[in-house]
Amino acid sequence: MSELQQEVKKTGMPPAVPYIIGNEAAERFSFYGIRAIMTTFLVTQFYNPTADPALQTVAEAKSNELTHIFVSVAYFMPMVGGILADWFFGKYKVILYVSILYACGNLMLAMNTNNLTLFSWGLVIIAVAAGGIKSCVSANVGDQFDKSNEHLLSKMYGWFYFTINSGSIVSTALIPLVYKHWGPKLAFGIPGILMVLATFIFWLGRKKYVRVPPSGYKRENFMSITWAALVESYRSLFRSKAANANEGSFWVRIQNRHHFSEQAIEGVQAVYRILMVFAFTPVFWALWDQNLAEWVLQSAKLDRHIFGIELLTEQVQIFNPIFLLSLIPVFTYWIFPAMEKAGFTITPLKKIGAGLFLTAASFVIIALIQQEIDLGNKPSVWWQILAYLLLAAAEVLVSITCLEYAYTHSPKSMKSTMSALYLLGISLGNIFVSLVNNSIANGGFFAQYTGASYFWLFTGIMVVNAVLFLLVARHLPEKRYVGVEETA
Repeated sequence: MSELQQEVKKTGMPPAVPYIIGNEAAERFSFYGIRAIMTTFLVTQFYNPTADPALQTVAEAKSNELTHIFVSVAYFMPMVGGILADWFFGKYKVILYVSILYACGNLMLAMNTNNLTLFSWGLVIIAVAAGGIKSCVSANVGDQFDKSNEHLLSKMYGWFYFTINSGSIVSTALIPLVYKHWGPKLAFGIPGILMVLATFIFWLGRKKYVRVPPSGYKRENFMSITWAALVESYRSLFRSKAANANEGSFWVRIQNRHHFSEQAIEGVQAVYRILMVFAFTPVFWALWDQNLAEWVLQSAKLDRHIFGIELLTEQVQIFNPIFLLSLIPVFTYWIFPAMEKAGFTITPLKKIGAGLFLTAASFVIIALIQQEIDLGNKPSVWWQILAYLLLAAAEVLVSITCLEYAYTHSPKSMKSTMSALYLLGISLGNIFVSLVNNSIANGGFFAQYTGASYFWLFTGIMVVNAVLFLLVARHLPEKRYVGVEETA
């Protein structure tokens, strides 16, 4: 091999990269295109087609409920998809077959815009498929790299993240226009076409991918060891302290009794330490995901003129990915270095705490906007844009930092588990919001929280969550694994 060829091998991206990027761009366009119009469509098409003011509160609650169920399923399924890929089928087969299922769900949406039952089933299929893909695609990116080009991996993930948000921006701007001028069938049909394209692009690269074969069932997984810990806890209740002490510490007893390796036990202990941080993220996501549902419905009641242009109701949410992409370099290259230069110590836990309070601040603005709406006024959309700015800053501080914290504080054997558990937190947050809206729609306990009081409720929940996090964070144990060699 010539020196030139060796240099290409060291500096060139893997041949599968264009297919992965193309597939992800089309899939994200499809997913966010559906989300862009879903909430308003459900209200106007199914829950309150006559625009009766007396039905609007219940209609919006039902729409929010279904939207958050959709999101909760989409973020629960990565755990299932990851197990199927890692243990049984491999990432390539799972991505390909689930993409086909995804496209079928899109087809069901486009063909059933007048049938709520079939439309809802289409959403379920898409949520299952999107979640199944989510756990495999980013890992499939890493599989394409080896020692010769691993220094390009960070750049690749940068493009990968850029692709996700670019697909979101384009679809959020375009699909509402299609919905307004050509109706829901085409508006839901275009994301379906993009999903078919995503599947085709992925299939085209079938001979280019590095395919890591499935490893089979792993006995030393997080759930198995956790179950063993629960069993041991139960046994310990019926044994004397002396008897327990004679067999060693709690984790030593589990290791010896169930024949787990010391590495596996240490990995699970690391997961529990990280879960003490992640325990506070479901509330963050319960609020964050409202920017693509409740905030969209609120924007319909605002003066949406900016710079002489009137934005469509569904287009206002485009500011979230725009601000997010803009703020990442601002925080990374300006705010954090400036604060450290001024003598402030920046730690992951401090970032997360600040992000939780910023999330509450964004909801204060939304609640104040809603108070004006409840009084019959029509506030400017600029106030909601300000709330989007604060929420994007909170996402940089919470979401990105949590992913960093999970990576640096978990051993290699548990990094995939932490990724799935983090996404599970998003699912739990959306389940909570869905239950609140179900209660409102059915006249339950939360029916008293409508209008501005709805947003004040979540503001209060987040403030309590943030304060508790600060109290707990002071006592969280620290153990980093970056640079630590692990042996099998």
